[in-house]
Amino acid sequence: MCVAMLGDNGIPAGVFGADSSYPSLSLARAIEVKVNASDYDAAMSILAAASSAE
Repeated sequence: MCVAMLGDNGIPAGVFGADSSYPSLSLARAIEVKVNASDYDAAMSILAAASSAE
């Protein structure tokens, strides 16, 4: 959802670390959303606004 939200706001983002679609909290590696360094502050603002809206 984060990647789609950022993409809708013109910020390219990608998901890294998703090595399995099997939902196992104890075995799965961490999943990271990465953006370009130049887009970091804008991405954090968008995600913070979405988080506070919940």
